[in-house]
Amino acid sequence: MNVSDDRLRDLLAARALHGRLRALGDVMAPAGLLGAVLGELGLSERFVSLETPIGTVCVAFADGAITGVAPAVDDAAFVQSYRARTGRSIRRADAPPADLLDGVRRHLAGDAVSLDFDLRSLSEFERAVLNKAREIPRGEVRPYGWIAREIGRPGAVRAVGSALNKNPVPLLIPCHRVVRSDGQLGEYAYGPARKRTLLAAEGLDIGRLEALAQAGIRFIGDPSDHSYCLPTCRGISQQPMDGMLLLPSVKAAHAAGLLPCDWCRPAPEPDAQAV
Repeated sequence: MNVSDDRLRDLLAARALHGRLRALGDVMAPAGLLGAVLGELGLSERFVSLETPIGTVCVAFADGAITGVAPAVDDAAFVQSYRARTGRSIRRADAPPADLLDGVRRHLAGDAVSLDFDLRSLSEFERAVLNKAREIPRGEVRPYGWIAREIGRPGAVRAVGSALNKNPVPLLIPCHRVVRSDGQLGEYAYGPARKRTLLAAEGLDIGRLEALAQAGIRFIGDPSDHSYCLPTCRGISQQPMDGMLLLPSVKAAHAAGLLPCDWCRPAPEPDAQAV
């Protein structure tokens, strides 16, 4: 039987393709191919459960970075809320990564542990707010205005609050350490009760803080070193109140000849602050 030239070329091409496909059985897929494919499908992210001072939470992660944290109701609820927030799928990890869980536990215990967070969905301003919140020491609080001033946006106090509301990892990036300008604790992504629990677990005297706020006291002055601090500053919070000045404003602090504490940085220097 005669075979046309075109038909012969097709047969030869098919045979060559068949040979190449058979050879694929001996070829290893490139490293990272599976992860890339799963990432494209939205299946690379996993989560585990972890006990914390506010109960069981789900910790989401991908490629070594923590992508989300939320109180655990059940797996289905977390998966649904995670997809609603990120637009990505997630599923429970078969084997929790020991190093990641150990890092989170140590972080919650107050150890200086470097954790990697995935903040790619946030704006530059929002990331600046969250990174500044990470600097607030354990057992201390700072007002929204403090963050706004520290990042060079003193007029963006409301925007700071909005950025904190977008925190994907509220338990680990400590927005619970940010309070209202009047000293009251304010709101929290997981509710005010959990905020109180977290701050108390970190050693904060919440009763003292709230009593000062209700009395209109915003700063505490120490005449012995001519400085004034925010009420939870480590330099003053553990000292006896005898001889300390209870100050309602920056203006009152400056009128008493006091300068802002270098640790808690309650306000700019007098010549940079409208009083």
